[in-house]
Formats: sequence, C-alpha cells, structure tokens
Amino acid sequence: MSQASTSRRPAPDPGAPAGGRLRRLLLLAGEKGGLGPDAPPIPIRQLFRLFWPWLRPYRRWIPVTIGAIAIATAITTVEIWLFKLIVDEVLVPGDLAPLVWIGAGYLGLLLIGAVVSFAEDYAGTWIAENFVLDLRSDLLAHAQTLSPSFLDRRHLGDTLSRLTGDVRAIEDFIVGGVSAGLAAVLRIAFFVGALFLLSWQLALVAVATAPLLWLATRTFLGPIKEASRDQRRHSGSISAVAEGALSNHALVTASNRQADEVARLRKEGRGALRADLATSRIGGLLGPLVDLAELAGMLGIVVLGSLAVSQGALTLGGLLVFVTYLGRLYSPVRDIGSLGEAMFEAAAGAERVAEILAEDPEVADRPDARPLRDAIGLVELDRVTFGYPGAARPAVEGFSLALEPGEIVALTGPSGAGKSTLAKLLLRLHDPDEGTVRIDGHDLRDVTLESVRRNVSVLFQEAPIMRGSVAENIAYARPDAPIERIREAARLAGVAEVIEGLPDGYDTDLGERGRALSGGQRQRIAIARALLADAPVLILDEPSTGLDAAARDALIEPLRRLTEHRTTLLISHDQRLVDGADRVVELAPAAAPARPPVAEGVA
Repeated sequence: MSQASTSRRPAPDPGAPAGGRLRRLLLLAGEKGGLGPDAPPIPIRQLFRLFWPWLRPYRRWIPVTIGAIAIATAITTVEIWLFKLIVDEVLVPGDLAPLVWIGAGYLGLLLIGAVVSFAEDYAGTWIAENFVLDLRSDLLAHAQTLSPSFLDRRHLGDTLSRLTGDVRAIEDFIVGGVSAGLAAVLRIAFFVGALFLLSWQLALVAVATAPLLWLATRTFLGPIKEASRDQRRHSGSISAVAEGALSNHALVTASNRQADEVARLRKEGRGALRADLATSRIGGLLGPLVDLAELAGMLGIVVLGSLAVSQGALTLGGLLVFVTYLGRLYSPVRDIGSLGEAMFEAAAGAERVAEILAEDPEVADRPDARPLRDAIGLVELDRVTFGYPGAARPAVEGFSLALEPGEIVALTGPSGAGKSTLAKLLLRLHDPDEGTVRIDGHDLRDVTLESVRRNVSVLFQEAPIMRGSVAENIAYARPDAPIERIREAARLAGVAEVIEGLPDGYDTDLGERGRALSGGQRQRIAIARALLADAPVLILDEPSTGLDAAARDALIEPLRRLTEHRTTLLISHDQRLVDGADRVVELAPAAAPARPPVAEGVA
C-alpha cells in the first residue's frame, strides 16, 4: 500500500464513548433490551423508571389530570346516587316536588362534569403527545449519532417501526394506560364505598367475587406477555420487508421478484397472525370466565337484596342503585385486567426502543473537544489502521498520506482496498483503531464532530436527494443561505437551466429521492450543495459512477469549479477525473491474516 507521509506521534487515546441516559438506567435496572426471542425482557416495574426522564418536563400537569379523573369519578358516583332519591323520594311516595332540586342537581353535575372531562382529556392528550414527540425525537437524534455499521445491520423498516409503533405502545401504557388504570381504581374505590354506605352486608357479598376476577386475569398474564412480544417483533419485520420491496421497486420489478417479496411479507404476516390469534384465544377464554363471575355475583345480590327490601332493611331505590353500582364496578375491574395487555405491549416496545437508545455512539465528542476554526485544508492520515467489527482483516492498515491545502489527490485501487473507508475516517464516521487523522495539525478526536463536518464536505456516488424543494436540497448544509447564493451555486454546478425549467423552479418539490430527475441532474444538484457548503476539504466518492458518457462529460466542468482552492480527496475509476488530479495514490487491499497451522493428522 502506498504511503505518502512520514511517521508522526502516536494518536492519543480516543477515550470511552459517552453513554446515553437510558443506557445508564438500564444498567441500574440490571436489564438490557433486545430483538431476539431469548433477549431478557424489561420488567414492568422498571418501565416508569426507564422512561420517567421523558415525562418529567410535564409533571406539573399530572396532578391536573389526576384531580380531573378523581372529580369526574365522584360526579359519576353522585349522579347514580341521585337515582336512588328519584325512586325513594319521588316514585314510591308519588311526590313530584323533589324533582325540582334533584333535576337542578343533575344539571349542575352535568355542567361541572363537562368542564372536568374537557380538562382531563386536554391535559392527558397534551402530556401523551408531548411524551411521544420527545421520545421519538430523542430516539431519532440518538440513532443518527450511531455508526453507519450499526444501522446497516438493521432493516430500515424495522427501525422505523420502533420510531412509530413501539414508541406509541410505550405511551399507550405509561400515559394512557396509567390514566385508565387510575380511573379504574378510583371508580372501584368510590363505587365500593357507595355499596358499603347502602348495605355493608350486601357489599361484603359483592366484593367477594373480585378475587375470582383477579385470579382469572392473573392466570392469563404470562401468555398475554409472550403474545405481545411476538406482535411487536413481527410488526417491525413486516415494515422492514415492505420498505425493502418498495424502496427497491425498480430492482424487484426488473428481476421478476414481486411474488417473492409478497411471499416474504406473508411469511412475516403469518407470524403476526399467530400472535394475534394467540391474543384472541386468550381473550376468548378470559371473557366468558369474567362474565360468569359477574353473573354469579349479580344474581346473588338480586336475591339477597330482594330479601333485604322485603324485610325493610333496604329501600327499593337503594337496591336498584346497589345493582347499578355493582354493574359499574365490574367494568373497572375488567379495565384493570385488560391493562395487562397494554403493559406487555409497552414492555415489548420498550425492549426494542431501549436496544437503540442503550447503544453507545462509536464516535463522540470528548469532554474537552474544541471547535476546528478557519481550516486551510492541510490533511494528514498518519499510520492509520481500521477494521470493521467482525471483519477477518482490517479495511486499511498502516496507511499514511498527506494532502497540501488546495491539492487534489486521487485514490485508486480495487474494490475492498479501503478507499471509502479512508473517506469515512476523514468525515469521522469512524475513528481509527490505530494512528491519527488530522486537519491543520489537529487530531480529529480532539475537535468537535460538528466542526469537522462543517470543514469537510462530501459528494457521494448516489447523490442523495432529500424530500423537499430544489432550494432546500441545495442549501441542506447551509439552511440559512440566501436565495442569491443558492442560485449562484446552481449556476456554477451547471444545473440552473434545468431548475428553471421545472414547474416551480427552485420551489419545485423533488419528491422521494429526487426520482423525477436524471442521475446526472441529481449529481449536479449535489455539486451545487457542496459548492454552497464551501468547506475547505472535499471528498469526491465515485461522483461519475453509474452515469452515461454525456452525463459524465457534463460533470467535468462543475467538478473542476468545485475542486478549485479546496483540498480534495478523489475516489474514482473514471480516468478523465483521475487525470485531473495533482497526485494519484493506488491502494491495495490489506493483507489477509495468515491461516493457523493445521495440526498433524487433522484435515
């Protein structure tokens, strides 16, 4: 392998990567979430501890929600009690006079209940949606700090499923589920209290059925938990298959693999179907058991209550209201039982979210990192060695190269020689295992990531286009750039006429990945983006690959303008581009590790 510089001082220790806040919480909890079926689940008791940091900013609104739930439950209890008064004070004696104040009471309770219900719904929704937004934003922000290799090992669709469905499942329990559970507990407390006020003897009989309901629900918690984990896993897999098939639509169609992609989707869908059917079977068995317990309790109360009325121990209105409270009591008991399903869906979602949040970035700012300011573009790679996790040999080994400010150096060599790896090290997408990468004499590990990437721009082979307008794409690295500079960059990139011919000019929405543009047009918009970024160091990673001869010819002049006065690392097999470099460095693949000797007599 070619080496283009002398040896330097050893690289300083890059230091341990900074840990995320959820990772520390997971370690405290003694748990680590994962995707695999054998991954240890996050216990329910740890869910609040793990995700409380995202609820803390809204803690002042939590008492408002709790208070509103309590008041609403009290209003419901009083409204039912008023029915007792209608029967005992109006219907039985045949006196209509009490209807005036009873009706006024109903009206007042209705108005207060409407206000309280609005406050409860609004505060609960505000907390829930802010929680989801914050958690989802932090998850995306953290995922963007991870190394490309971490994300490359995972299907994009599955990662998107964690951002959407899994985060929502966590919210459904931690915010929505807990509110529903609290409301259920308060209804039970208020209704049971009313039952004991009416008749403590009947109340004792009524609450005796509650343990039966709890035992029936408890029996099914384990299967519900496993079914919920399977549902969340298969949901992510379905998203991954669909995303892969649609994002690679041209390849799938050209290869006549549509049926195979549908078959893959059906395979994952059958897994989700089995999990859904398991949940349905559990519900089908649990429902009749709960109904039987409720019916037995209700029949017993009707018989005993009728005896109490005949003996004068209970009024007719008291019996009717007692039965009403009892019927309303079974509903919150059911709600608490069904809360287990939401808990386990949240736990399954938390495992998948935690796997990403608990992953430490491979590259992070040191505590004492300082900005790289006013770089002139002196680039040094000093005895750099780097290997990808799990690879049999380093991608680059002991490589040295120096680029003077404004110099264009072309890297050539076969696939696998490490050309793109060197570009990633210069962008600090990875840190070298050994050796040092410097700009203007500064070890990149000693300066902030933001400033490194502000001083190093890159033109990728595939010329990625973000969803948005032409102007937004050109100004992606400089979003505050005025339109005049955007137009000038487009002119220098040779794409201004193309843009002006679009329906809305610079405001034209380019759609998904800019597929309405040709490959050469996308690449020239990417050149305009790099021109506007105006970084002193430039990486050109196979900028003409995949383009026809006319498109490659059209790129020559814009690329020449782009590389003027910039230190440029050119990775290319295009001889016309390589001929324009000041120097050419040819890379060879790092040597494969020697095979261990085979013991005598062993094949």
